[in-house]
Amino acid sequence: MRWPHRSLEKRANATTPSPFSFSPSQSWDGNDGSWSTFIVRVGSPPQDFRVLPSTEGQETWIPVPEGCTATGDPSNCGSLRGVMPFNGVAGSGFLVNKSSTWISNGIFTLDLEYNLGYQGSGLYGFDTVGLQIENSGGLSQTHQVVAGVASKDFYLGIFGLGPKPANFSTYSDPQPSFMKQLRDNNQIPSLSYGYTAGAVYRNDKVLASLTLGGYDASRFQPSSVTYAFGADDSRSLTVGVQNILGLNTLNNAVRLLPDGGNYFLIDSTVPEIWLPKSACDAFASAFGLTYDNKTDRYLVNDTVHDRLLSLNPTITFSLGTSSTPNSGPTQNIVLPYAAFDLQASYPIYQNATKYFPIRRAANDTQYTIGRTFLQEAYIIADYERQNFTVAQAVFSRPMPASDIRAIHPPSANSSTNGTNSASSIPVHQGLNPGAIAGIAVGTVAAVLLIAGIVFLLVFRKRKQHREREKRVSAAAAPPSDSTFSEDKKHGTLYTSNEVSGDTARHEMPNHFVHRPSEVDGDTSKWSGAGTQEMDGNGISRAEMEGSGYSGMYKGQHGDDRAKVHEIGDGIAYHELPGSEPAAGEKR
Repeated sequence: MRWPHRSLEKRANATTPSPFSFSPSQSWDGNDGSWSTFIVRVGSPPQDFRVLPSTEGQETWIPVPEGCTATGDPSNCGSLRGVMPFNGVAGSGFLVNKSSTWISNGIFTLDLEYNLGYQGSGLYGFDTVGLQIENSGGLSQTHQVVAGVASKDFYLGIFGLGPKPANFSTYSDPQPSFMKQLRDNNQIPSLSYGYTAGAVYRNDKVLASLTLGGYDASRFQPSSVTYAFGADDSRSLTVGVQNILGLNTLNNAVRLLPDGGNYFLIDSTVPEIWLPKSACDAFASAFGLTYDNKTDRYLVNDTVHDRLLSLNPTITFSLGTSSTPNSGPTQNIVLPYAAFDLQASYPIYQNATKYFPIRRAANDTQYTIGRTFLQEAYIIADYERQNFTVAQAVFSRPMPASDIRAIHPPSANSSTNGTNSASSIPVHQGLNPGAIAGIAVGTVAAVLLIAGIVFLLVFRKRKQHREREKRVSAAAAPPSDSTFSEDKKHGTLYTSNEVSGDTARHEMPNHFVHRPSEVDGDTSKWSGAGTQEMDGNGISRAEMEGSGYSGMYKGQHGDDRAKVHEIGDGIAYHELPGSEPAAGEKR
């Protein structure tokens, strides 16, 4: 028996909330493809933005006006970046001076995707964040971590689905993520979600589907494979890719992962699939691709494109709990050529250009499966059981009615409200959407066994990354000579710790460490924001594109007052008693 979301709401009670079905916008956005977006509202009164879900992030990032300049950017730059009209006027980014609930916290470098070479800085602060447009029934949370982003590496904003907290002072002051706060406030049944990216090329444009605290059983075919979270908690959604097979290509049937299987992170933040160079070479041969050294992307000319449309090739990913080919349980996800038939536009290319979404990975820490894959796959992540499911997405004509089902926490009764209570609900027994069974104790033991096996398999491959994390953790220990600075506009306190020389660091738990700019000689770079130059007298200058964040800093040689940035028609000042400024790099 199927039941729609509305009947689930009727069944819910005060102690058992229903999952939240996050309705997508009706828009398709992006400068690296055409993607189904979702609307978040930020501030008081709310300002609306079309954003993409991030399975790797845990914060809310939105564009700021400095990302759209009067010269060089298109006149509709704001709309292209997902900015929706505010008070009936088209905008180019988040107006912090128009939100009565905004609390500024400084400028930090963006940590997400740094290992893939993405760069940029964000104006960080706290504000109210809501889902969907106002008065639509969307959930909202106060005092959420928000970053205003000018960098074009992150052209659209993101909504982080991860549960990790943020901390701008010490480990003793974590700021819960949106998902964690929903769970703590009993607004969703568990710390879990189900997501598929939608596909503009399917039927009449099939929109994305995102369910918080559950999944939509109508959007995927049941699978028989469950994956334990990766041993490296910065790459939780790691899956073994045993093989990639191309059929009906220019070279007929071809193996596209010639050097064997490996572990890949599923990350919807980025569009492409990051592969070993040998795999990229195999793709290039099979699909007639041309490598563009300037943009590190693979292009498709019109002649080859027409030929591929005629052949209609498919690409099959063979996934497993192990990366060793033909070992353990496996799950095949099949993608048509249309899923890879994308266009890149400004600022990647001045004009829309056909490209094939694969990238060359420098090493195994960059092996990533982006949202191109999630057009044809449905992922269910269960953070309370530390496992996830990947299943083939369903595209029927017409599309079936939604079948929203809850994922209850491990201690919940599986029969509560007639909904499900297991980790990756449909996968353990391969159940169809109309019949779901509870999870036995033996299954839990199997999941633990799989987690142990995966840990052993990935230990060596994650060694380099874990060593880096250890260095970050070691640097994160708060020193004894901490000083405090106060935001005079909002009265916010945060720590500025002297760590080495005149470099101050801000700590953030669970691999999300906020750090100010690190001086290199006499110059410190804010990637995506501008350049900070030390003039030898303790005075530094920082200018961002568009002049939105500019001013002078005085450190221990000055008068201990720093003009940090301009916020609309107001100026925020920070008291810096004998320390370097608190803004800067975030990792």
